[in-house]
Amino acid sequence: MDEPGLDPAAFPTEEHARRGFRQVYVRAGVGGVPLLLVHGWPETKRIWWRVVAPLAAAGFEVIAPDLRGFGDSEVAPDGFHDVPAHSRDLAALVGDHLGHERVVAVGGDLGGPVVQDLALRFPGLVDRLVLFNSPLPYDRARMAGMRTRPPAEAADYFVRQGTDADALAAELATPEQRRRYVATFYTSRFWAHPGAFTPEEVAFHTEPFGDGDRLRASFGGYESAFTEAARSEPALLARNPDVQALILFGPSDHVLYPDFDRMAAVVFPDHVGPFLLRDCGHFVPWEAPNALVSGVRAFCGDLLVRFGGRLAGDQ
Repeated sequence: MDEPGLDPAAFPTEEHARRGFRQVYVRAGVGGVPLLLVHGWPETKRIWWRVVAPLAAAGFEVIAPDLRGFGDSEVAPDGFHDVPAHSRDLAALVGDHLGHERVVAVGGDLGGPVVQDLALRFPGLVDRLVLFNSPLPYDRARMAGMRTRPPAEAADYFVRQGTDADALAAELATPEQRRRYVATFYTSRFWAHPGAFTPEEVAFHTEPFGDGDRLRASFGGYESAFTEAARSEPALLARNPDVQALILFGPSDHVLYPDFDRMAAVVFPDHVGPFLLRDCGHFVPWEAPNALVSGVRAFCGDLLVRFGGRLAGDQ
């Protein structure tokens, strides 16, 4: 497959509506090891564009959805856009709709809590987990002495989106204003390593956020951190000794905990790594695609051999 570049139609999409809204996803490498890729904020399934083809070529069935209210997926009619809602959506997608009993789940940013919740809420569904640059549960005793707080000056967006979402959405009145707002997270806010995104790449990733309803819905995850009314139910975020995790960290990230790697090793005591990615920040699939692909391949090598043998025997 040719490099997808900045083509939003580089991969064919599918959709389902088992949870009352139309959820759109990319699926490539059908028949391989099920691999669920869960984007964060402010991202869509496009953040995976550089890794979909090589992961499919490696023997994975790559499943990359737009979460409810993001990208090509519809805003959910129940009004909830929090972690448990996303988690239940994904269980319906990979389990009920696609028929997979177990998946490898990959996530960062918002996708990180979603895949953590998925592993705890649906025991046995997540075979193993790949986690990078993501919120984590706090364990005071085990994380003593670690740098567990992100820079205070980086939290203004979090508070505004979580406590003043309607007013913020009203200020971002045009598609251009909305895209310009989202673009700061790829550039001047220093989430990414300096120079990681060209202007054309920023435009590619921010284009879906020009839609006002979807941008407003995407603030729901932040609102759920401040108000119970925005929560469909309590999120499940806790230390998980039952799922093996590959831990990656882009340390150029200026919005996350400085010691994310060490913290994640506490949350997932059965872990591989942590591995720090040179010249990489928050957006690991775009900034360090080769590292992510090679890491996932090595981490799941036994699954690929086992799946490949079974598939070969069926032919």
